[in-house]
Amino acid sequence: MEREEGDLVVLTDENGEEHEFELVDIFEVDGKEYAVLASTEEDEADADEDEAIVLRVEKDADGNDQLVDIEDDDEWERVAARWDEILEDEAALEWDEDEDEDEDEEDEDDDEDGDEEADGEDDPEGDATPGTGRRGR
Repeated sequence: MEREEGDLVVLTDENGEEHEFELVDIFEVDGKEYAVLASTEEDEADADEDEAIVLRVEKDADGNDQLVDIEDDDEWERVAARWDEILEDEAALEWDEDEDEDEDEEDEDDDEDGDEEADGEDDPEGDATPGTGRRGR
């Protein structure tokens, strides 16, 4: 599929109504491509903010991409498990990047003011707040 994240895709439902989606990701499972789409419509009453749909990418008779529902339960389980892995990997990567940025900012703060008491190690009266540079998630 020759699309990029952020592309807009219009799907027609069973009633002939068109709905606009943003392409979130494309990934492969068992040699088949799947597209993850998020609604761009503002109907907050119906939609969950983190909800996305996953469709299989197939070629039509003319060689054009088409998106089709995943009807096989086993296929759906494999695809959903892979999507969960991708989300977990991205979350872990973001957490690592946030942690690195926090450590860089702490190093810059220490370098700028030369104050070694910020970590509580050189504070004989215990007035400084100890910090770890890590955030819990």
